[in-house]
Amino acid sequence: MAELIISISGMRGIVGENLTGAIACEYGAAFGTFLKSKTAEKISVAIGQDSRPSGNMIKAAVSAGLCSVGVDVVDLGIVTTPCVGIMLRELGCAGGVVITASHNPLPFNGIKLLLGNGIAPDPATAEAIKKIYFDKSFGYVTSPQCGKIKADDRTGKVHIDKVLAIIDKNKIAAKKIKIALDCVNGAGGPVTKELLGILGCEVVAINDEPTGMFAHTPEPTAENIIDLRQLVVRAGADIGFAQDPDADRLAIVDEKGNYIGEEYTLALAAKFIYNSMKGPAAANLSTSRMIDDVAGGAGAKVVRTPVGEANVAKAMIENKCVIGGEGNGGIIDLRVGPVRDSLVGIGLVLQLMADTGKKVSELVGEIPSYYMKKDKLEADKTLAGKICEGAKAVFTDARLDTADGYRFDFADGWVHLRTSNTEPVMRIIVEATDKAAAERYIGKVNEIRRSVVSGQ
Repeated sequence: MAELIISISGMRGIVGENLTGAIACEYGAAFGTFLKSKTAEKISVAIGQDSRPSGNMIKAAVSAGLCSVGVDVVDLGIVTTPCVGIMLRELGCAGGVVITASHNPLPFNGIKLLLGNGIAPDPATAEAIKKIYFDKSFGYVTSPQCGKIKADDRTGKVHIDKVLAIIDKNKIAAKKIKIALDCVNGAGGPVTKELLGILGCEVVAINDEPTGMFAHTPEPTAENIIDLRQLVVRAGADIGFAQDPDADRLAIVDEKGNYIGEEYTLALAAKFIYNSMKGPAAANLSTSRMIDDVAGGAGAKVVRTPVGEANVAKAMIENKCVIGGEGNGGIIDLRVGPVRDSLVGIGLVLQLMADTGKKVSELVGEIPSYYMKKDKLEADKTLAGKICEGAKAVFTDARLDTADGYRFDFADGWVHLRTSNTEPVMRIIVEATDKAAAERYIGKVNEIRRSVVSGQ
């Protein structure tokens, strides 16, 4: 049985094995107990789910846990993760819950927590919630005090209105941009198609029904969205967009069917932002140097943070950043909300195309390119720690950042080694000026791993 993971990203596991209704109910009770400890007022929590078949069961269990400790629940239905972050603040809720396992395959589901500001808990807060869960110190209430559940179906409209407020709808509509869209049968299909319709785009969509039966492996990597790449060429689309199941990430395909990927999403969004705004950007330590190039060209700096949207959002607020995000295709614009948002990414990239009149490939060609490779290997925290220490002994000429795992910066690239918050794996991200340099660093890391494993 795989390990049930509880981290700053919430809870994630395999439904029926280590993630059950009983566990979800107690986790909901723990979150509600924590939120109630902060105020004497009656509070509510907004809850939404992606389209996974297990979503209704997990959502019902979490809702029961919240109600059992006297917290009201607002059921938003099948919505995107950024939708929940937006609506909880719109409704004045004390917190939010998203039932999603993001890019993980169908056997998985998860419970993502958001605080009243729309941001995921910081490490100390996450630990406090986790302690309540493991100690089972739930603040159960009697029957008259139990929370109530009500539904709210306005989420899509509220989200779309906020995105429209930061772009020029008429200018985009005048270009009649043709878009190929792959929503991987996740939560993003209905709201994304509605937004694109308002923007006057012609949309050719695949996997747009939110059935939760993912048509392909849900992470929007090059090998997983071959059908979208072919659709772009076949339909003569100007651009292709691919979302993950909860639609907080966005990958891009250019007009030739080439996979631009997720790293370019932030760079292109920032390219538009810096045409009219000034201020720093924020990105995590695993994000490409392209954001540094785009921001630097506008005379702005980039604040680097540990991986996790909560860390990026916190840095954006503290440093008054005009744009931020992560290299996984997650864009954060605080004018819409402090959560990664594929609809924001779509809006900003379409605005850049409309303003410049340029094709995606041309816009990409204006940004300095790097070779990046992302990999992961099965490793518990002990093994991962030994690999990191081994890399530290080898990469003695690098600038080291230990804010989140170990990041080694060289003149021609960087290597980032860290354990995942959502899977029992170690992530390896390498970026360099060319493939040969990147492969050299990857080879070194693999040598270190073999040495560590053989010495165990």
